[in-house]
Amino acid sequence: MLDIAIIGAGPAGLAAALRLHQQGFRPRIYETVAELRPLGVGIDVKVYGTKELEELGILQEFRAMSVDAKESIFYNKYGQEIYAELCGVHMGYLHEQRFVHRGYLQMLLHRTVVERLGEDAVVQGARTLRYTNNDDSTVTLDLRHADGTESRVTADLVIAADGINSVVRRQMHPASADPVYSGITMWRGTTLMEPFGSGSTILHIGAPQSSSMIVYPIANDFEGTGKVLVNWVVEAMRDETVEDWNQVGTVDEIIGYYDQTDIPLLDVQEMLRNAREVYLFPLIRHDPLDTWIDGRVLLIGDAAHAMYPRGGNGACQAIVDGGALARNLAATDDVDAALKAFEAERLAAVNGIVMAHRGEGYEVIRRMVEDRTGGERFTDVEDVLPLAEADEIFSKYHRLVGQPRPGWEAGQATGYRTEHALTR
Repeated sequence: MLDIAIIGAGPAGLAAALRLHQQGFRPRIYETVAELRPLGVGIDVKVYGTKELEELGILQEFRAMSVDAKESIFYNKYGQEIYAELCGVHMGYLHEQRFVHRGYLQMLLHRTVVERLGEDAVVQGARTLRYTNNDDSTVTLDLRHADGTESRVTADLVIAADGINSVVRRQMHPASADPVYSGITMWRGTTLMEPFGSGSTILHIGAPQSSSMIVYPIANDFEGTGKVLVNWVVEAMRDETVEDWNQVGTVDEIIGYYDQTDIPLLDVQEMLRNAREVYLFPLIRHDPLDTWIDGRVLLIGDAAHAMYPRGGNGACQAIVDGGALARNLAATDDVDAALKAFEAERLAAVNGIVMAHRGEGYEVIRRMVEDRTGGERFTDVEDVLPLAEADEIFSKYHRLVGQPRPGWEAGQATGYRTEHALTR
């Protein structure tokens, strides 16, 4: 049996392990952190991501810890509605779109790996230092353990899912190893509050030229309070980069961006003032790579194709990697051919999504409205951004990420204006 080592116990590495196990492989994961904890903030799991979780056999558990996404509504900085679309099954897809705390999803995947592959399937407190491709087509990993000792393991294949600051990527592509700061900082926080909108609504607020906010619920009846835990993210230009990930921040620098924002569904300033926690993250990027392969070492997930967190595709594309890789490995005894087939299937397609996110993806409609109005209020949004034009932008984006909107081939309009847009 092929001996497979996976570096990293994030969603990419854990999902890959489960997919490989479904195909008869028994990989082992090496994770730097000595104890996994449900860290992070909210993520948006698209319909193709939910499909992957269903195929992994964990959809029911995932549903129990997440929130169904029903509608997505876009506003300018004044709270005037620009566009709305339904999500997931509410639009006609066969699978749901759901909101979840990233840490909860990671822990679900981890529990499932341990249940199916055994306690020894995840080696924690094992930091990868370097890899060596050997003459016999094996790979040796040099590891440093939490107690300071070092060891070596050898595998037939190494899958590097060690994230945006990947050690393996740094060795494989030293000229492209360091992420570049975009000039944008993200304030990410959560607020415990009463449900807003349908209780399953995601809001996109503001003008990307100055500040941009996304708000959605990630847990219903959080810890028995009867309230929802809401995840929010604010992007704003900042000259100085954040030195450390998860740096504690405050809302003082951003709350003023929303002093003119009046949305019927949500008091934005109150939500910010009542934040339970606020963290700063630099919005950084890697340029797309021309290969993810070095001998028998393969990059997947953020190590291969980190993307701006716009459009909710980063974690989903990382999970898709595992399924595609497992299928290709199961289809042939030629490991090198399987890796090349995987790369041919995934690299160009995912790099296209990376670049689309760098250009704001469908969020570009808020920039367009800001530019066309000169930053002023509009009287009728149809005069600024016709529904048909916005629809085409969204349809093109959904096709790009592999989830074409139901009805788009027949020319059916899938976006709409809510009752609030028609009365304001």
